[in-house]
Amino acid sequence: MFQQNTTYKFHLVKRKHQKNILIILAFILGITLFYLTHSQIKASHQPIKVGILHSLSGTMAISEKSVVDATLLAIAEINKKDGILGRKIQPIIVDGKSDDHTFAKEAENLITQEKVVTVFGCWTSSSRKTVKPIFEKHNHLLIYPVQYEGLEESPNIVYTGAAPNQQIIPAVKWSFDNLGKRFFLVGSDYIFPRTANAIIKDQVTALRGEILGEDYILLGSNNVEIAIKNILKTEPDVILNTINGDSNLAFFKALRKAGITPDKIPTISFSIAEQELSYLPREYVVGDYAVWNYFQSINDNVNNDFIGNFQTKYGKHRVTSDPIEAGYFGVYLWAQAVADAGKDEVNLIKENIKDQSFKAPEGIVYIDSDNQHTWKTVRVGKIKADGQFEIVWNSDKPIRPVPYPLSRSKADWEMFLNSLYKNWNNNWANPG
Repeated sequence: MFQQNTTYKFHLVKRKHQKNILIILAFILGITLFYLTHSQIKASHQPIKVGILHSLSGTMAISEKSVVDATLLAIAEINKKDGILGRKIQPIIVDGKSDDHTFAKEAENLITQEKVVTVFGCWTSSSRKTVKPIFEKHNHLLIYPVQYEGLEESPNIVYTGAAPNQQIIPAVKWSFDNLGKRFFLVGSDYIFPRTANAIIKDQVTALRGEILGEDYILLGSNNVEIAIKNILKTEPDVILNTINGDSNLAFFKALRKAGITPDKIPTISFSIAEQELSYLPREYVVGDYAVWNYFQSINDNVNNDFIGNFQTKYGKHRVTSDPIEAGYFGVYLWAQAVADAGKDEVNLIKENIKDQSFKAPEGIVYIDSDNQHTWKTVRVGKIKADGQFEIVWNSDKPIRPVPYPLSRSKADWEMFLNSLYKNWNNNWANPG
């Protein structure tokens, strides 16, 4: 009898303990679910953080400040429409200071400290080349808004500016057909102009034209006298200009002082757009040319709305340009990718931005899923006295991007890039 009572009491205690354990477990589970749900609700209301990395000071500020403005305009427009997935976009703006090492430091900080999900930024190819390994190391995402020399593909970069076959190569062919067959090349001494001119020389050779000279000046330098003397000496039909930044002011001033005018020797520029023209005296540039995918003078309702919104936000005196427009539509392509992903996770954004398309101010743009470059229409513009461009030729439809020109093998192009890098003491620009 005693044993039966003991056994009975033991089972009662056991069941009581089991019940208590179940209550405790249920309590823990409830608390966990509460905090998880609370965290999810909290996260769903937190802003989506993005970085904006451009030069706000130094020689490149003349160009890059306005790309920041365009990026912020797109963000403001999206936020006004309740953001993405019901969340606002929070931009964190940092200054690259026209210095590649500063770009690298700030890119690292945006990714590791600020925890942004994407960075919009860079102008010069040397700054992009410097930050590229940082984005690849962290498997992060950079959206790059400027035409460039090509010879690059990265799963961590989306290129919304022109590849070589969307600017450099058609510019040479149009010049050859319309202006002359004898060329002089002048550029800033860093990766973009050096590579652009290698592509140009291959093409001119194939077309049986002539390269009469080639000169470079350091980024930010006003030392253009040697280039001017060589242009006067060789008397080319066309000058192909890949100078970047405020050095263009010294170059065009020296051209006119030497009596070199567009009616005698026209200049075609690859890095001068409406923004840069607003800093250049009109008499220095009227009658010369530039090749881009977008000009403010495009007569289209989407473009007219874009110009109106940009000027309403920043002032009626402000102009739009190709990099400004690419900075703008890049945000919209990214926003569509985030919406399709359903989350602001980098890997999901990277996957969903492929094949995105958008009716941009320049026309339909489309991200090529194979190389993450953008299908774009090519346009040649002639500079007018009002600082705008008369569009004298266009490709009529978007051109598929080809990052590696077929004039050399990919291996040969990589060897060319490595030789420049080593010759500049492991930099992507001549350190002087």
